[in-house]
Amino acid sequence: MRETRQKKERKEEVRTGTGRRTVEKKNVRGAAVKRTAGEKGLRIGPARKSGGEEAGRRKIIAGEETGRRKNIAGEETGRKAVRTGMRKSMEKPRVKNDSQAVKREEKTKRAPMPEVNEVKKLKAEEAVNETKIEGRNAVIEAFRSGRTVDRLFLLEGSQEGQILTVKREAAKRGTPVKFVTRQRLDQISDTGNHQGVIAYLAAYAYAEVEDLFRKAREKDEDPFFILLDNIEDPHNLGAIIRTANVVGAHGVIIPRDRAVGLTATVAKASAGALNFTPVAKVTNLARTIEELKERGMWFVCADMDGTPMTSLNMTGSLGLVIGAEGSGVSRLVREKCDMIASIPQKGEINSLNASVAAGVLCYEIFRQRNL
Repeated sequence: MRETRQKKERKEEVRTGTGRRTVEKKNVRGAAVKRTAGEKGLRIGPARKSGGEEAGRRKIIAGEETGRRKNIAGEETGRKAVRTGMRKSMEKPRVKNDSQAVKREEKTKRAPMPEVNEVKKLKAEEAVNETKIEGRNAVIEAFRSGRTVDRLFLLEGSQEGQILTVKREAAKRGTPVKFVTRQRLDQISDTGNHQGVIAYLAAYAYAEVEDLFRKAREKDEDPFFILLDNIEDPHNLGAIIRTANVVGAHGVIIPRDRAVGLTATVAKASAGALNFTPVAKVTNLARTIEELKERGMWFVCADMDGTPMTSLNMTGSLGLVIGAEGSGVSRLVREKCDMIASIPQKGEINSLNASVAAGVLCYEIFRQRNL
């Protein structure tokens, strides 16, 4: 029994020892593995870190190189553009002929400032651009169709075939022609393609002086005409036509040159009176006065140095002459008149607008003839 128990104890010790050794071996092997893995980690970590830093440096260097190349390319493009611009500016522009060169030079020059009266005319012309026609063929056809042309502007110095045709048509109909520079034509042109010809058409047809006498005979009245000496403002002309209709004047006479015609602005300012009051256009106002005197008419003109209007006898066949704004009645026309009437004044200003002065004198004539 004792031997048996000893053997068992010895076997148990042997198993226990083996187990310890096995455990010890496992522990030793595990520590070695961990130690080996740690050593590998220590070696791999710095390697990976150094590889990332190297890649970052390479990207930075590549970006800097790309930026530098773009800057160089941009600077080169800028230098090429500057050289091209300098070369173009130094080159002489090529033109087909000398006339085109003159035209370009005229456009580059600054247009001279027009006079005060010229500015007024330009404004009036711009306000009635619906009666304006431009171009050689358009103006020629307007003449041949019977349209009334108030004013004709032609390029000075032009001797081309169609320009000469326009001149002939204007001469046949007594149309006033004004020769101006290309700069002036460009100023009043709406289309920019005037071809050296711009015409202003009358919004209404003109009457003859005989039509005014006919109207007086129809009403069985002494003739009463209003003659305008170079009135240039269309609003003034329209207002005078309106006043003439209200006071019973039989018509208005205007000169052909240096005066506004029957434009759309005049028609609007007359408030419809242009449909009932005939307007005649004559070549020479002084000569017309002489002719009308032979038919028994008397003439009175407005001037602040004349006789007060209430002291004059303005009944019978009478013509009232109203002068231009600022300059008044011209000397030659004034000498043809029989009387000079002034409007009584009391204030510090000693002049009236042309249409206002005409209205005051017309009502004095109306009072003496009808009241």
